[in-house]
Amino acid sequence: MKTIESIFKINEFRDADIMACSGLNEEHGKNFGAVSAPLVKTSLFVQHDYQTYCDDMQHEAERYIYSRGLNPTTELLEKKLAALERGEACKAFASGMGAISAILFALLKNGDHVIIVNNVYGPTVTLIKQMHERFNIEYDILISGNPDDIKEKIKPNTRMIYTESPGTMTMRLVDLSKISAIAKQNNIITVIDNTWATPLFQKPIALGFDIVIHSCTKYIGGHSDLTAGAVIGSNKYINEIRDFSHQLLGAVLAPDSAWLVIRGLRTLPIRMKQHQENVIQVLNYLKSRDDIENICHPLMGSEEQLSLLATQMYGVSGLFSFELKHGSFEKVRTFIDACKIFKPGCSWGGYESLIISPNRGYNEKAIVQDGMAPGLIRVSVGQEAPEILINDLNNAFNTINEI
Repeated sequence: MKTIESIFKINEFRDADIMACSGLNEEHGKNFGAVSAPLVKTSLFVQHDYQTYCDDMQHEAERYIYSRGLNPTTELLEKKLAALERGEACKAFASGMGAISAILFALLKNGDHVIIVNNVYGPTVTLIKQMHERFNIEYDILISGNPDDIKEKIKPNTRMIYTESPGTMTMRLVDLSKISAIAKQNNIITVIDNTWATPLFQKPIALGFDIVIHSCTKYIGGHSDLTAGAVIGSNKYINEIRDFSHQLLGAVLAPDSAWLVIRGLRTLPIRMKQHQENVIQVLNYLKSRDDIENICHPLMGSEEQLSLLATQMYGVSGLFSFELKHGSFEKVRTFIDACKIFKPGCSWGGYESLIISPNRGYNEKAIVQDGMAPGLIRVSVGQEAPEILINDLNNAFNTINEI
């Protein structure tokens, strides 16, 4: 495996990112000198008089009236996330799916066409399929991220290209610069779920993408004690999302959770560095095993994938998958149950290490159709000592080899 230093270019965003995560750009003076931003725990704000109220209602997006619209704690988080992603604006939501739903409902209309590129989060695909049945939204799923394949799928009514990179489960990268260039030539909106990389390790807007999504439940929150989502982009798109599917649909982020996400941002650079260091050691262990068919992590990709990694990313996170040789549900279940440190859990990005598989015993045909092997196992490497994690995996391999 190549070293991180031999793959990644210098991160020209680093200093500004550290400032955005920290409290260096916050106005402590207006908060009585509090180093930690106050939690403004209120549902509404009263005005001095009725004329002020009437005036404020005409500027609802910029003034504090009702926390379903604007709240000081949530507003601070939105400014920080916009700065991290180099976007003009951000809106925060009660979950990652709240953010995803807001984009789709705000920017798509009856008869529009969406191209889904790469392996994308399952509930996102499920939602788009339901929008097809209920609202006549057309879609194509393109597992390949090949730019020529994308061009062939474009129709006169193509409104959006939606992707993840790295992709869910398979962790395959797609060329974001080429995809954004194709989209701009055809007046198509580009959307990416950037949760895997975080704003520290990938900047899709700098690569030409219009809209970035985060499930802040994962790495950004970092402590497995909240659910939150965010959408970042230009004022044009964020205003449209805010007016239609933020306030009106109501899946807004409560200030309590916004405060916790801000807390998570304080340590995001340190935590992501540790996730990266841990996963490199775990990958080095796994690549030495001959009972694994394939390891799905950007660092373990082909030369083409490594080149793409070096071009558009600044680091790697701890989520990856691998395929057991001659995999089956029974083998997968035995392996997962043999782990004591890695616990079965559907989320990821916290301090704890987790393990699951898309193979649930009743859906092998479906996952194979989606390009995944029956023996695929996904792990999220947490903050524990890597030698403990390696020993846990080693015991699990010994267990299945005894079958």
